[in-house]
Amino acid sequence: TLIQRCLSGESSAYVALYNQYASMIYRLCYSLLQNREDAEEVLQDSFEYAFRKLAKYDPYKAAFKTWLYQIAVSRCHNKRRRKWLPTFSLSQLTGQELTDTDSPTPTEMMQLTEQQQMVWTAIQDLSDKLRETAVLRYYEGFSYVEIGQILGIPTKTAESRMRLAHTALREALAEQIEQ
Repeated sequence: TLIQRCLSGESSAYVALYNQYASMIYRLCYSLLQNREDAEEVLQDSFEYAFRKLAKYDPYKAAFKTWLYQIAVSRCHNKRRRKWLPTFSLSQLTGQELTDTDSPTPTEMMQLTEQQQMVWTAIQDLSDKLRETAVLRYYEGFSYVEIGQILGIPTKTAESRMRLAHTALREALAEQIEQ
């Protein structure tokens, strides 16, 4: 319904669509890029592209959320490739401090259990491909079929990457526990 309202030119529908998915897309981008400014930039770029291509969205090929995640992951890949280009925080450009209500605050980060911190550190040390798969599976709750659609890979490849991620995480966490 929101998509149809957007296509008919209703600006409040665009706002509603953005509000519904922005925090999820930001969390994904931040998890993959590990940089707040880069995640903000990719979030905006992803929605700008999605809104421009909204008429081409086919609900029979994928759910809207899956399509949007696919765009965001692609934009994250592009951002990593163009890492040498300077980035600016949205707060620098607008002169206003932006607040992120979904990412943990420094106080909340301190309250994470030692085990959660070890797992998060181990995930950040994975290769880009394995981290993408692990984040989409465990933090975003996507199935292997959906991960395959988002990353543009076969379902079996998504499963294989997750097995490799499990192995790498198991080894990294075993090393951390031994220390």
